[in-house]
Amino acid sequence: MTRLSVTSAHDGWQIAPPRPYRVLHLINGEHYAGAERVQDLLALQLPRFGWVVDFVCLKRGVFERVREADTSRVTTLTMRSRLDMAPVRELARLLREGQYDVLNTHTVRSALIGRFAAQRAGKPMVHHVHSRTDRDTDNAMRNRINSAIQGFSLRRVERLIAVSHGTADYLRSIGYDDDSIRVVPNGVPVAAAPRDWRAPDADWVLGMVALFRPRKGVEVLIQALAALRAGGYPVRLHAVGGFESEAYRQQVLAFAQAQGVAEHIHWTGFTRDIAAELARIDLFVLPSLYGEGLPMVLIEALAVGLPVVATANEGIPEVLADGGAGTLVPPGDAQALTRGLAAMIDQPQRAQALARAGLRRQRERYSDTVMARQVAAVYREVLHGEGA
Repeated sequence: MTRLSVTSAHDGWQIAPPRPYRVLHLINGEHYAGAERVQDLLALQLPRFGWVVDFVCLKRGVFERVREADTSRVTTLTMRSRLDMAPVRELARLLREGQYDVLNTHTVRSALIGRFAAQRAGKPMVHHVHSRTDRDTDNAMRNRINSAIQGFSLRRVERLIAVSHGTADYLRSIGYDDDSIRVVPNGVPVAAAPRDWRAPDADWVLGMVALFRPRKGVEVLIQALAALRAGGYPVRLHAVGGFESEAYRQQVLAFAQAQGVAEHIHWTGFTRDIAAELARIDLFVLPSLYGEGLPMVLIEALAVGLPVVATANEGIPEVLADGGAGTLVPPGDAQALTRGLAAMIDQPQRAQALARAGLRRQRERYSDTVMARQVAAVYREVLHGEGA
């Protein structure tokens, strides 16, 4: 996997120390949510498979401050607008002078800059597809623009890494063939001491983890919380993460107040220690409306042994084995979500069985080590034509 070179010396021929392969990840960088967690974990795990990881961020933000992979170098090349091409020249210089072997992009913005920089530097480009671009936001025009930019940017990409089979099907539907697509599911660390789940003696704490924005469906969960409390269920909500904007935060808080459950919700704000917050909840809820290629928070909930109720949205049924490792409900249906949560509370033995099934599934299929090994195989295929 690593490269060896032979150099001459006064006392004969010597083997020079191997130089690991190098990959530069081009990301947005303003947030630290699911996709950024993937990038961070890859930087931690890829060195085990012969790859050193560094980053370039196209926006200033929290990634550089909170990442765990603190030995990776981070450079910021700020884009002033969505179509600002100023970072291309400097990125190409970094690719050449840093002796990077592969450029890995992760967003529409980074794919556009990456295409031109990789071409100028003569480096191969791999692009991660974390979710469907045509359903990434609630703004149809923005989705169409992003889809057009993506189509242009990825014309000559060497490989597309889809985080789920559903995401791969989306890529096929817009014209990419199997020769360019590789499915590499997201993964998280295996918990050393996962929870042996038991039903709580008092209140049930529902938990949601997200960068809160309209597509995450928190309003649907708030409606379900209100319905459960009206039905006599002793539930409250532990909501982990920041909001996409202050305006949206105010909108959601007002909605919770109107539903009569504001005092039963604890908003934690952003935190990097997701495991500590998951330890405070009894039942994990993922009410996303759309845009979930393969959610990291879902895998993290399974990894610590929590039962899950989630929407049947894009890659989520794959993770939950079509309901075998968690309860699935239709997206956007508050009544169905209420019924799914009530069934878990009413049948704690079933909840425990699903939690144990989810834990096994995460360990077998969705670890950070497996993810990094498969990504390294894609890089190796791009460079040497070896099978992924």
